[in-house]
Amino acid sequence: MEKILDRFLRYVSVDTQSCEESESQPSTARQLNLLGMLRDELNAMGVEAELDGFGYVMGRIPANTEGEMPKIGFIAHVDTAPDASGADIKPQIIENYDGSDIALKGVEGLFLKPSEFPELLLHKGKTLITTDGTTLLGADDKAGVAEIMDAVQYIVEHPDFKHGDIRIGFTPDEEIGRGVAKFDVKKFDADYAYTMDGGDLGELEFENFNAAAATVHIQGRNVHPGYAKGKMKNAIRIGMEFNDLLPVDQKPEYTDGYEGFFHIIGFNGTVEEASFSYIIRDHDMNLYENKKKVMQDCVDFINTKYGEGTASVEIRHQYYNMRKQVEPHYHIIEKAVKAMEMEGITPKIQPIRGGTDGANLSFMGLPCPNIFAGGLNFHGKMEFIPLENMMAGSKVILNIISLFAQK
Repeated sequence: MEKILDRFLRYVSVDTQSCEESESQPSTARQLNLLGMLRDELNAMGVEAELDGFGYVMGRIPANTEGEMPKIGFIAHVDTAPDASGADIKPQIIENYDGSDIALKGVEGLFLKPSEFPELLLHKGKTLITTDGTTLLGADDKAGVAEIMDAVQYIVEHPDFKHGDIRIGFTPDEEIGRGVAKFDVKKFDADYAYTMDGGDLGELEFENFNAAAATVHIQGRNVHPGYAKGKMKNAIRIGMEFNDLLPVDQKPEYTDGYEGFFHIIGFNGTVEEASFSYIIRDHDMNLYENKKKVMQDCVDFINTKYGEGTASVEIRHQYYNMRKQVEPHYHIIEKAVKAMEMEGITPKIQPIRGGTDGANLSFMGLPCPNIFAGGLNFHGKMEFIPLENMMAGSKVILNIISLFAQK
């Protein structure tokens, strides 16, 4: 049997970064390298699997026990976030972590420190996998991919393990909000599913942000600075003024729990013209809609001050809070809770301060809560994952399957 660590290291060695600017599906061809690999690995294990033209891998494991029972799916995404490089990842493996600072050896003087990330101390004695400081790690969500594949390997090598129909799904482009844009739920043919895309051990989530992306365009007017008085409109400075109009306390660094935010994620511009990219998030639908109104109100203020047509905003919806779609099927949450407790894990039911493929899938008719993948500090060079968390994730998958197979 291939160990889950070896599997994970193989997967993170493949660059699968997605690209928000791309209009193709998947957004980058490099994602197909890992998706094709996963299809081939499933087929090699005797699991019927295919990769379609949109970059979705779907696998089927038929039931080996009689009686009617739900068809259960497990889903993970292969892409890594555009926030940091996902190429040429060089993982570091720290066995029996002692609680000290961890040198990220690819960047001189860079350390992963418990003083800055106290959650490290909760994993003393475990085997940690970190970055070398030059890239992200890719545990979001290649840890989830590895856990699902590890569970599949167990199932095919233990024919006495009783289970109903199982569906396996791997998706591209989750990190840019398009993970299941063309996912064929009917073809996937599951009654319920779980994404393995959460954070630390025990996380279980069935509510997430309502989400939108916004692009603010500022049209300035460039005049020679020596003769600019009363004439120049500096698009960069006006854009900065726009940003300052947004509520200061509603930024990611000042919010937690159910609190939403405005988050500026990109800027490009000159004196003549500038654009600012944002994401808008809130769990509460009314607050979410109000945040979109605030963006428009700020645009209107800028136009009143500097002239009509100076500012404009395009707001694009990304996904809704899946709670109202999942809660009527609360037994699937209860199954996940019990599956964790069987491994001695204390479930932590909490709202996702983000989104998963499961949010859109739930609105597409496939109730799909989210289970921990085991990593921390996603999307950056400080990302790490305890090996033991991945091993636990694989066991939780098997426990859920077993629980659904019980008469």
